[in-house]
Amino acid sequence: MPVPTPNLYPDFNTIRLSHVCLNVSDLAASKAFYVDMFGLQVTEETSTHLYLRALEERGHHSVVLQKSDAPGTVEVMGFKVFDADDLDRAEAWFKSKGRPTHWIERPHQGRTLLTSDNIGIPLEFYQKMDRLPTIHQEYARYHGVRPLRIDHFNCFSPNVDKSVAFYNDMGFRVTEYTEDEDSKRLWAAWLHRKGGVHDMAFTNGTGPRMHHVAFWVANPLHIIDLLDVMATTGYVGNIERGPGRHGISNAFFLYILDPDGHRIEIYSSDYQTLDPDHEPLKWDLKDPQRQTLWGAPAPRSWFEHGTQFVGVDTQQAELAATPIVAP
Repeated sequence: MPVPTPNLYPDFNTIRLSHVCLNVSDLAASKAFYVDMFGLQVTEETSTHLYLRALEERGHHSVVLQKSDAPGTVEVMGFKVFDADDLDRAEAWFKSKGRPTHWIERPHQGRTLLTSDNIGIPLEFYQKMDRLPTIHQEYARYHGVRPLRIDHFNCFSPNVDKSVAFYNDMGFRVTEYTEDEDSKRLWAAWLHRKGGVHDMAFTNGTGPRMHHVAFWVANPLHIIDLLDVMATTGYVGNIERGPGRHGISNAFFLYILDPDGHRIEIYSSDYQTLDPDHEPLKWDLKDPQRQTLWGAPAPRSWFEHGTQFVGVDTQQAELAATPIVAP
């Protein structure tokens, strides 16, 4: 199935991804991981929630850690729209797709629309979030991997073609994709709104599940520094894959797991995709440079492990094709 023609004039204007709420078992252990080791900044802390932002971000939070009886699950993924009228247009659009819509209250956010995509991933859209003073030049705060901003989500989908069609209709544009040569179906795809390689990506697999949430850093050497820190502070077992350079996106990467099994990517050195006529790049599923430009395949866990969304049933992938997997 070919990549759909980009919808350059969607019914509502999504600016970018914004935040994610992750359910965790122990807020102290999660704070030690995300703040003390990784380097995110605390904006608010309660007995049940920890709100975090990265160093360039002015919004109140890009990560919410929520103490839960169902740890290792994802509550919701958030996106920011351009103006207040886009929220009403978004409500109408999701209703037209047969998706549930609810207006909800969220701390530090204005009017917020809760809905879900075609496979059930819970999504929320807002236009206003509390703004905080800039800290990106307060260099004494920089530690860990020095995360600058949230970059993208990646989710398992049982049918990547249908997921891409849904988000394409929402105005997300494909930058790169992996096609299975035998079936001519999509095995994975990367879609953006903000002008990078992706805000949302889909990988073929049992889903919907979150594959990872990624943070952008300025320098690949910061990733090397983080590995040294993890190796000497009790987190060596949380290192899953990398470091390396993706063929797809050209990004220098590292994948790690938090204490509850949520996968985090550290991401650097991708490229701009602002032009409306930017042509997507096609990759063959069996190309050894697809996963890693240097040819190193990913471990099996990278294709199988993900975290479920609260209250959302999963189904097995419809496409049986498999990539190259490390022995």
